[in-house]
Formats: sequence, C-alpha cells, structure tokens
Amino acid sequence: MTRVKICGLTNIDDAMLAVEYGADELGFNFYKGSKRYLSPQNTREIIDQLPISSGNVGVFVDEPIDSLLEIAEFVGLNGIQLHGDEDEVYIKTLRNRTKRFIVKAFRVVPNFLVGGVLDWPLDFPLFDTHSSHQYGGTGATFDWEEFGTDIYLWFPLTAYLAGGLNPDNVADAIRIVKPYAVDVASGVESQPGKKDPNKMKSFIENAKKA
Repeated sequence: MTRVKICGLTNIDDAMLAVEYGADELGFNFYKGSKRYLSPQNTREIIDQLPISSGNVGVFVDEPIDSLLEIAEFVGLNGIQLHGDEDEVYIKTLRNRTKRFIVKAFRVVPNFLVGGVLDWPLDFPLFDTHSSHQYGGTGATFDWEEFGTDIYLWFPLTAYLAGGLNPDNVADAIRIVKPYAVDVASGVESQPGKKDPNKMKSFIENAKKA
C-alpha cells in the first residue's frame, strides 16, 4: 500500500486530522521563503500534541547543515526532506551526521534521467514538477506516463511522487508510477497552509485504495 505524506502543515487541527484520516507522514516546512513556513517552536508544539508518533518530516531548502540538525533535534523529526540545490557532497556530509532518513527532491524536466539519481547518498528520491520560481508546492504535474516506468524501474521501493497531486488524480498517479509514497501540499488545501478536511480525507482514502 502506498504511503501518504501530508506536507506543509501549519496548525494542530490539520495535523490531528491528517493523523486521524490515516496519513503515514506529516511534513513541516522550515524554508522561510515558503507560504507554508512554520517556525521550529510552533512545529514542536504541534508534534508534542499529536496522539501517536507519526513520521514527522522537516522540509529544508539549502539550509546550513548545523542549523538543519539543530532544528531536527529540537523539533523531534524522523526524517529530513531536502528541496533546494543541495548536492551530493552536502547529502553525504549530512548522512554521516544523522540517522534520520533523508529524502531529496528532484525536479523533473524534459529529458530528465531518472537513473542518474541512483548514486546519490540518500534514502528516498522525491520526483516533483520543475518550477523556475518556487521549490515545490506548485500544484502542477509532470508527465507520469513518460517518466513513470523509469521511476518504478530504478526505485521500486523508495520513490516519492509529488507535484500537482489531488484527490481526483492520485489514484491514477499511483497506478502509473507505482511510487513508495505520495506527497501532497497544495492539492488538499483551501488556501496555502490551511488544509481542506474533505480534500485531505478523500486524498488519503483514494491513495490507499489505488
């Protein structure tokens, strides 16, 4: 069964509903340039109130490693998601300093070589839609038919799929790409940072049934 990550959470009510509806992972954005930015202090307050230990993932964009690790420890993160221009040296250094799982986002462009990701020192690759003006959360999809076979071929047990997912298309995306997990933010929102309960519930249900 495909795992579901609800990302860009900014308040306890949405986080509690995500857990209640069956989300496997919760994403908190520590990039100050994001509309879904949440401070480490506020994130910790949310996590401390959750009824179960969920897979809490911090989203970072080109964050200095010392700062990233300090936030991860303070908040109590299970995983780290890198959504910037972090290179292999950065990830290798981070890998040597933490046991938390590492997700790295790759923005899919025409002629993108999925197999080129294989040697990166990370736990999970995340394939997202390319945007020249923002890091994720674009609400746009990439061509699943074109890249889905290669994603499943190279990463049958580890690939995250993101970019333009919503309750209406997530089942098709899963059938085509067969990812390990799907990651959604804007597709289940009423506005940036505020989740729509019905969309979130439907997304999780449709993903789990696919």
